[in-house]
Amino acid sequence: MINQHSENLLNTQLENARDKGYIFSWFDWFCLWYPPGWLILFNRHWQHYQTDPDGWNWLEYGLFLIPGGFYLALLSRWLRLGFRSPRKEVGEFDPKYQQAFSKEVLSPIVKYYFRGELQQVENLPPTGPLIVAMNHAGMCFPWDFLTLGYLLSEAREWTVQPVASPALFEHPWVIWWLPAKWPQVLGGVRAELDDFEVAIAAPTPTANAQGKILLYAPEGIRGPLKGWKRRYQLQKFDVSFIKLSDRYQIPILPVVCIGSESLHPWTVNFTKLQRLVKLPFLPFSPLMFVLILFPSMGIWAMRTRLRYFIQPLEQLELKTHSGKGRVAIYQQAQQLREKLQAKITLMVNKSAL
Repeated sequence: MINQHSENLLNTQLENARDKGYIFSWFDWFCLWYPPGWLILFNRHWQHYQTDPDGWNWLEYGLFLIPGGFYLALLSRWLRLGFRSPRKEVGEFDPKYQQAFSKEVLSPIVKYYFRGELQQVENLPPTGPLIVAMNHAGMCFPWDFLTLGYLLSEAREWTVQPVASPALFEHPWVIWWLPAKWPQVLGGVRAELDDFEVAIAAPTPTANAQGKILLYAPEGIRGPLKGWKRRYQLQKFDVSFIKLSDRYQIPILPVVCIGSESLHPWTVNFTKLQRLVKLPFLPFSPLMFVLILFPSMGIWAMRTRLRYFIQPLEQLELKTHSGKGRVAIYQQAQQLREKLQAKITLMVNKSAL
């Protein structure tokens, strides 16, 4: 009876907290400007809106902030959970939580840390649906995607869903860092053809979204793998987004991102070690020595200026039911890659002047 009363009281307190929203406190500002604190910021916001008995607690948050303390925090949490990993729950996209996270956490990060800017806004259509295709060279947590999603939602009040590597949903490191349902609840779509297609065909979750808006990196995991030396050299495009664009008659909105390579600069990818730890990519740089002391910095990135140049819409008419459909798809992907590469080269040269 006492346990039931305590649970009801906890649920009431949680509902009151949700109604009031999350207030960005002095401690949150400290976490924003102290790199090991970013993980605290994300988890604190989640725990404000969700019940998370398997999540981190205040003692463990404090350990994040000292060199090597994350390992003690990990041990503390593992013991507290009874020698097991956090539950691998599957969540559903919650547009209300996405809006709260964007307004209360992403907003100060994008405005004051990554200084995100949309350029050539006149190329933005008034409504969706759209597949937004962007070059990807961040070589870290996908901040270039999250920043673009925030900026698009601010410009058009769109509900934007990023397509992300399955490792960001299920890798053991991510499950320990972040709440188990966090990527799905925020709107993440697994970068697998079936999930991608379901997301495109699914009904729009909110009225103000005015159509499905998906963020997609045509280079796939080859983008972060290319490293610092080839940061502005587009790799081979996956063709799945061309197929789905043609099948559902959804236009493609190309976007050129300048500045994402500085999120984790001077990187080299060690393929053998990456495969050993079963990560999609493992970029090494001088920053990795700091990461050993502060593993909570795994979601952190260097301060930079992210500029996004909106390109004119690409409306495909491939007629893939014909015998030449497959060839036409690959040709269209190649043509789009060449067009974006020319734009990237032009923007980089202008920035160098």
